[in-house]
Amino acid sequence: MTSGKRAVVLGGRSGLLGMALTAALGRAGWTAHPVGRADFDPFDQGRLRDFCREVKADAVFNAVAYTAVDRAEDERDDAFRLNRNLPRLLGLTMRELALPLVHFSTDFVFDGRKDAPYTPDDAPAPESVYGQSKLAGEQTLFESAPPGLLVVRTSWLFGPGKGNFVATILGLARDRDRLTVVADQTGSPSYTPDLAENAVRLLESGASGLFHLASSGKATWCELAAEAVSLAGLPCRVEAITTAEWPTKAKRPRYSVLDLDAFVAATGVTPRPWEQGLRDYIFKDLGLPPGDGDD
Repeated sequence: MTSGKRAVVLGGRSGLLGMALTAALGRAGWTAHPVGRADFDPFDQGRLRDFCREVKADAVFNAVAYTAVDRAEDERDDAFRLNRNLPRLLGLTMRELALPLVHFSTDFVFDGRKDAPYTPDDAPAPESVYGQSKLAGEQTLFESAPPGLLVVRTSWLFGPGKGNFVATILGLARDRDRLTVVADQTGSPSYTPDLAENAVRLLESGASGLFHLASSGKATWCELAAEAVSLAGLPCRVEAITTAEWPTKAKRPRYSVLDLDAFVAATGVTPRPWEQGLRDYIFKDLGLPPGDGDD
């Protein structure tokens, strides 16, 4: 594909999703301009505006967020600064520049009391500071309403380039013969290269509004961990425990599987299952040899 368009990717130099977006845009024929803290402060509205004009941006992706879920309970102001105040500034700036903005949100905007996948039309009810701050970011963006705004809720990210749950599990499994992992929280694992590629597709489709996007399928944390350990062929037993046995400061949704139908309708593309993304992550990105679980 040769789109010839240009995109600014905030968080594109070192963020787990930002790096995947930078790569995906390149594969789709875009010229990506990743921005990190060393380049300029994204809160500097004048510099951001000038940069978008300098590179003749056709779109902006925001992959900057405060994601320390438990720490946010004690650092509410810091969480809201990045997750609400920055989106507000971006929305106003993109409206001024008449540029589409793709902003990423989270499954933590839901309380997890549903037993069927959450659609974009379901009412949010966050039960953590992190979730509250991300919902506030969504709301302020829709208030500023830049043209072509896309707010993309996603979840349970894993992929190359930076630490993540799967990488942590594999590291622990190399040194231990037994791991215990929560098995009563169910969500939508998301392989970041697939997520980024599909986010670019969504932008190119001309859609706007609120979408859910992840890899297809669902899993518990324990199922995701067990599959990763099995694929890597590590002799570590993964055992299920309850949330009550692994208490955390921030409350997690019990069930936060995301319904992807709106994305499929907009793009005509069904995301790959998370299991396929996990295989690519382990065998291609990490370069691990196939284990006994690779049938």
